[in-house]
Amino acid sequence: MDWLLPLPVAIPLLTGAVLVAAGHLLHRRALDAIGIAAAAASCGISLVILTLTQRGDVLHWFGGWQPRDGVALGIDFAADPFGAGMAALAGGLTLLALVFSWTYMREESRLFDVLMLIFCGGMAGLALTGDLFNMFVWFELMGVAAYALAGFKVEELGPVQGAFNFAITNTIGAYLMLIGIALLYGRTGALNLAQIGETLAGKRPDGLVAVALTLVLVGFLVKAAVVPFHLWLDDAHAVAPAPACVLFSGAMVELGLFAVARVYWTVFSGSLGEAGIVHGVLLWLGVVTALLGALMCFLQRHLKRLLAYSTISHAGVMLAGIALFGARGLAGTANLVISHAFLKGGLFLAGGILLQRLRAVDELRLHGRGRELPLLGVLFGLGAVGMIGIPYVGTFLGHSLIDDDAARLGEQWVPPLITIAAAVSAGAILRAGARIFLGWGPADDPLLSQEPAEEPSKREAALPLMLAVVAVAVVLGLVAGVVPGLHARSEQAAERFRDRAAYAGHVLRGTPSAHPPRPPFAAPAPTRESWAYGIGAAFLAVATALFGLYRTRLPRALRAVAGRMLGPPVEAVRAAHSGLVGDYVTWIVVGTATISTIWIVALR
Repeated sequence: MDWLLPLPVAIPLLTGAVLVAAGHLLHRRALDAIGIAAAAASCGISLVILTLTQRGDVLHWFGGWQPRDGVALGIDFAADPFGAGMAALAGGLTLLALVFSWTYMREESRLFDVLMLIFCGGMAGLALTGDLFNMFVWFELMGVAAYALAGFKVEELGPVQGAFNFAITNTIGAYLMLIGIALLYGRTGALNLAQIGETLAGKRPDGLVAVALTLVLVGFLVKAAVVPFHLWLDDAHAVAPAPACVLFSGAMVELGLFAVARVYWTVFSGSLGEAGIVHGVLLWLGVVTALLGALMCFLQRHLKRLLAYSTISHAGVMLAGIALFGARGLAGTANLVISHAFLKGGLFLAGGILLQRLRAVDELRLHGRGRELPLLGVLFGLGAVGMIGIPYVGTFLGHSLIDDDAARLGEQWVPPLITIAAAVSAGAILRAGARIFLGWGPADDPLLSQEPAEEPSKREAALPLMLAVVAVAVVLGLVAGVVPGLHARSEQAAERFRDRAAYAGHVLRGTPSAHPPRPPFAAPAPTRESWAYGIGAAFLAVATALFGLYRTRLPRALRAVAGRMLGPPVEAVRAAHSGLVGDYVTWIVVGTATISTIWIVALR
């Protein structure tokens, strides 16, 4: 069944070409239906591949160029449960976004569908490829489509500027990645991930390997919006159509983190092992990203920008789970990816409905106006609650597994900090929901960042269809953590993902790896500590929301002291997010140089 592997990539790409060619021959509804069918096919085939990977990794060599004597010259797709799962997630989110866009994107819908399908194909290709240069190619294909989607409203200045910032910063990340790939090719003479890993395995890393490690991972960290490479993300989300934001937040960022994990364990783990300095740098980057994203999320009034910073915060938590270098932390990240993708997708689509029906996505301008959309308010509130990490709801399973792995390693400081980050970012979403749909709090708040108004298109859209898509996304995100057997199967998949020797043996020599039997379907059994963190996060999220709504009722003296202590650092953080692409490039350079210096010195 290896012939199935190219289909999740080929179907959306070929369908995009058909839509371009037949655009003037078919009715818009027919074109939309073809695009939706292609996304559904890509998702469905990826799910079939996912079931096949339960018996072992699935391998496909293009053109029949299989390795000879352990040397790979051809290009392969190698699907394990995580890779197939990411491809299925990309197809599923694209399907939801296109169904939502059936009436939402009436203007230039053909172009929008084509870009979304190209994006889908690029994401599936990245998730399945076993070649490092191919990863770069798929990332760039994703990027081309994403830049165009961010600047889709090309007649307005804001989308053009947001797309420009997005393109410049991510192109620099791509150049860094390409230089790192060139260094690895010069050292190993290979581009296949397994082949590079075999060549480097057992050898002490030198300065060249450390630089290549830095450049390749930084390229992926830029796409994953990890501090200090995150500054483009809120600009892109703020101007892109809401359905495109579903893919930006639900799949593109997560694929950057997936690539970090894939490259580290298949290429560098044989040389570096679980090097403490790499673990430390990635872990600190993850925690700082989670906290900074949560702070900036709390300071926003533009709903899509607020949700974008929440995505940055959760990307930090996911990176922390990867950086623990354990199977349980990696499994927690995978589960967090699933629940976050659907919950955040539903929240972005809810923002799209607000823009379409009420002509704004500004929390203050929408004060109380959401009462006329009560069902949307309920769905928005459920999505916000799912993001907290309350026991057995939404993101809880992912947080629980990451907390357990941190405790295993003695990193007791990690769970409280990521709990605070999750609670603050979810509290900001709750605050926005309460202000918009319940009319709580004042209609003005000078603490929140000023944003230009977003102009909605003048069109009518089918509200029942859009609400149905939001409901499906939110419900999937809420129940993802309680699927029987998911936690055990994700841990088993994580063990396979981390087994570099078994991966290389299968890819290069066709040696089938022995995998343990599939675990039984059972409900997760979180620890007491995870329960405590989940309940604590719920209280902190509610407190954060109430503080954001009613802090003016606190004693004036207390507010004055807090303003003097917290005002300057908050303003400094806000000023760093200037919207100027030159500043963003500077942070990329500084971050890359700092990480490279640390790793080169420590690994010598």
